[in-house]
Amino acid sequence: MAVAPLRVPKTAELVAAQLRRRIVEGDLQEGDALPPEATLRETFGVSRPTLREAFRVLESEGLIEVHRGARGGARVRVPNDDAAARYAGLVLEHRGATLADVCAVRSIIEPVCASTVAERHDPADVARLRAAMATAEPSADVRHRAGAQTDFHAELVAVAGNQTLMLLHSIVQRIIDSATTRRIGSGQADDEAVHLGERAHHRLLDLIEAGDGERAARTWRRHLDETTEFLLRDGRSTMVLDLMP
Repeated sequence: MAVAPLRVPKTAELVAAQLRRRIVEGDLQEGDALPPEATLRETFGVSRPTLREAFRVLESEGLIEVHRGARGGARVRVPNDDAAARYAGLVLEHRGATLADVCAVRSIIEPVCASTVAERHDPADVARLRAAMATAEPSADVRHRAGAQTDFHAELVAVAGNQTLMLLHSIVQRIIDSATTRRIGSGQADDEAVHLGERAHHRLLDLIEAGDGERAARTWRRHLDETTEFLLRDGRSTMVLDLMP
């Protein structure tokens, strides 16, 4: 069997890896300035071109921001959901994903989270979710009420506490939020859809408070199916490419 030759990492990649590790592990915080170039060159024993190549690697990953000039330097940008969601959105656009694809993923993630939260049956979870729903009064603008509902979806996943699901959900939710903003207007049908959504949210909260994981998951899946049908109803293009700004 043929074995491919091992690739030896470039020195710049090794320097970038050490700085990346410090950022990921929290030794370097958001907005922290990296030490001056002269200090880093001495620390790593590398030339200026090698260090600047390492900076370009980290900058391309969104982990640092480099300012040029006499008062310039590199500052840390810690990894976050928004950056991952933006990049994943580009990949989905390139692959020709549809809104139906994205909604199907949400319909897998959120019912599991609803069941998890209900079965845990923690009053603090219920209080946190009820507070999320209370951000929009019934008399508020329909767009504001719809926005509060989308925030609730993210809060439900956050309360469940699985970091991987939170990241995956942030990717699909960003796209669904764009579709919701486009779809919601001021018509009577939109008012009714938002009202039905609010009822489903409160129903879920009651089931979570009762500790009924099975019914919570079933109820929430039905609500997500209805939401998907509403978002796909307007007849416009539902390609992710056409939904993103």
